[in-house]
Amino acid sequence: MNLELKKAIDQISKDKGLDRDMLVKTLEDAVRTSVLRRYSEDMDLEVTFNEETGDIDVYQFKIVVEDDDVANEDTQIELSEAREHDPSVQLDDEMGFRVEVKDLGRIAAQSAKQVIIQRMRDAEQGLIYEEYIERKGEIVSGTIQRRDKGGWVINLGRTEAILPKEEQIPREHYKRNDRVQALILDVRREGRGPQVVVSRSHRDYMAALFRREVPEVDDGTVQIMGVSRDPGSRAKVAVLSREREVDPVGACVGVRGSRIQNIVQELRGERIDIVVWSADIATYAKNALAPAVVSRIVVDEEENLLEVIVPDDQLTNAIGRKGQNVKLAARLLGWKVDIFTETRYNEANAIGHGLEQVASVAEVSIESLLAAGFQTLDSLRQASDEELERSLSLSANRIADLRSAINFLAPVVEKTPEPSTVSLKIEKEEEQASTEAPAADVTDVVEEQE
Repeated sequence: MNLELKKAIDQISKDKGLDRDMLVKTLEDAVRTSVLRRYSEDMDLEVTFNEETGDIDVYQFKIVVEDDDVANEDTQIELSEAREHDPSVQLDDEMGFRVEVKDLGRIAAQSAKQVIIQRMRDAEQGLIYEEYIERKGEIVSGTIQRRDKGGWVINLGRTEAILPKEEQIPREHYKRNDRVQALILDVRREGRGPQVVVSRSHRDYMAALFRREVPEVDDGTVQIMGVSRDPGSRAKVAVLSREREVDPVGACVGVRGSRIQNIVQELRGERIDIVVWSADIATYAKNALAPAVVSRIVVDEEENLLEVIVPDDQLTNAIGRKGQNVKLAARLLGWKVDIFTETRYNEANAIGHGLEQVASVAEVSIESLLAAGFQTLDSLRQASDEELERSLSLSANRIADLRSAINFLAPVVEKTPEPSTVSLKIEKEEEQASTEAPAADVTDVVEEQE
C-alpha cells in the first residue's frame, strides 16, 4: 500500500488550502500525460487514484478486431490474443489492460512531478487571486521585504504586494522588516502570480481608517460623504449623521480626540479637518472652507462656480498655505471656487456697473468695450478721441456723450485702492472619489497684486 502518497496529498491540501479533489485530479492528469509521452499519444488510458491503497491505477483500453486486421497496436488487439486473456470476448469488445506505473522510468516520473508542481502552483495562485480580489478596498498589514524598481515589496504572508512610489505618503521612509499598513487598491493577474497593489496615499485609505476606528462609521450611523487629501500634510473629510442624536464630528473625533489621533498617527501626523456635509452647496462650502470665516457665497450653477466673499482679514485663512485650504475644499465640493475679499468684490462690481452705464450712453455693447481693451473707466478716460473712434467706430457726438458719462461716474471709481487680495480659480478634477461624494482635482492660479 502506497499510503505515503495519500498522506502527501492530505498534507498539501491542508498546508496550502487547496481542494483535495483538485489535487487528486491533477495527479491523475500528470500520470496520464507521462504515460502517453513515454509510450504513444494514441493510447486510450484511464488513470484513477485508489483511495484505499494510495496507489495510482493506470489502464489501457483496446478494441477487439479480426486476426491480421490490426491497424494500430496501441488501440486494437487481435481476437485470438484477446481470448487468451478472456475466452468469452467478442469482436468490437473493449478490453482493459493494467499498466504498471513503475515501468514509466525516471524521465516519466520526473515529468509527472513537474506537472503536479505546476498545477499546484497555478491552483494556489488562483486561490490567492480570488481571496485578495474580494478584499479590494480593505486594509492589510505586512512587513517591508525589499525595494523594487516600482516601489516597495511588502510580505503579506501568503503573497507579496507592491507599494508603488506614487501611492506612498511623501517624505515617508521605510527600511527592511518595518511593519506597514496599506489599502488594497487593485489585484492583477500576471504570469508570475497575482500582483496585489496597495496604497497609503489614496483617499479611500483614509475612509477605510475611519471605518476601522469609528464604530458609527462602520455601522452606517455616520456616513463619509467625501474625502480630499494632500497626503502627509492635510486632509478634509465630509461626514453626515443618519441619526439626529449622533454628532458626526464628535463621533469621528472621539473622547479627547482618541479616535482621530489613532488615524493621524497612522498617517504620520497628517492634519485632518472634519467637515459637516450639507445638501445646500453654500452651507457645505462654508463648512469646507473652515477655519476661515465666510461673509457670503454667490452660486453660479450653470458654470459650476462658487464666488466666495470673505472679510479682508480672513483671506489668508481661506486660501491656506500655498492655497492648500481652498484646494482641498474645492476637491471636496466638486465645484470651481473663486475667493474674493469684500473690498475687492465690491470694487469689481462697482467698476463693472460703471462700464455698463457708459456702454449704454455710447450705444455700444459692453463686450465691444472689453474686446477693445477697455476694462475700466480710467482706461476709457485716458484714450484719445481717435482711439475711441477707431476701436469702437463712434461718432464725435457719441464720443462726447461717452466722456460726459465717464466724468459723471469718475468720482465713484477714480481713486481705486490697490487691491491686496488673492483670487484663486479652482478647476474641477476629472477623477471622482470612490466615496459617496464627488471630489475634484484642483488647478489653482494665484494672482497676487502688491
